[in-house]
Amino acid sequence: MGRIMPSDTLQNGPDLWLDCFPFPKPEGHKYDRGQALIRGGEIMTGAARLAARAAQRMGAGLVTLAASAASLPIYASALESVIVRESDTLASWKELLADPKRNAILIGPGLGRGEGQKDFVLAALETKKTCVLDADALTSFADQPEKLFSALHAGCVLTPHEGEFAKLFSMINPEEDKTARARKAASLAHCVVLLKGHETVIASPEGKAVLNSNAPAWLATAGAGDVLAGMILGLAAQHMPVFHAACAAAWLHGKIAQDFGPGLIAEDIIAGIPGILGGLSEAAQKE
Repeated sequence: MGRIMPSDTLQNGPDLWLDCFPFPKPEGHKYDRGQALIRGGEIMTGAARLAARAAQRMGAGLVTLAASAASLPIYASALESVIVRESDTLASWKELLADPKRNAILIGPGLGRGEGQKDFVLAALETKKTCVLDADALTSFADQPEKLFSALHAGCVLTPHEGEFAKLFSMINPEEDKTARARKAASLAHCVVLLKGHETVIASPEGKAVLNSNAPAWLATAGAGDVLAGMILGLAAQHMPVFHAACAAAWLHGKIAQDFGPGLIAEDIIAGIPGILGGLSEAAQKE
């Protein structure tokens, strides 16, 4: 017998979000498909690169990656079809954020921690554009969670794993059920919270919760979370509602890993995106 879930908790699957999935239109072009902006870190450069590739594969029309002058050559040489822009200062970051065509932002993967990083996160949130916050963008606020919560808005998605969740949401009892904790976090943060794990919970500030249960054990590999953040970003850039984008990305991420099998690394998830999207498109056309 399957596990009984509360009536207000749904099991994730395409039937929840397929009708709003942003498939390309025959008459469309890249500028219809949104522009994503990612802030890259100086040391762990692989994280933002994985996220950028994932956003591209999910269909974002253009992806721009902002990087310091010191790390710019690393990003530029590895990401031929991504626009790489120099950004050493908060002022230069704000200039990139100000472009109205850049409608979705990811910050956190490989970012680094500290007071200065908080300013970059808060500047992104001030735009009121769709924002995906992951990794260091979350843990940088562990000592001042209210400062982050007050800046978040309904167009944001937080993607913590359990360790990051415990640091940012230390006021929530860790002994509570995972779904209850995710719901409380979404209410405190005023935005969507995707709490990662073998079973991932996607919760909205209105109290909705979706349980994603298709993640195999071999998905626990370095960079997989960065790919997931990039997948959410790619869908959100195409104007898919953020809650649905988080649900769709989580399910696709897990399904690709299931189909690949043991030996999976993060790059394999990105490579699996075209195939899974092709199958999804065929299923949508049959409905």
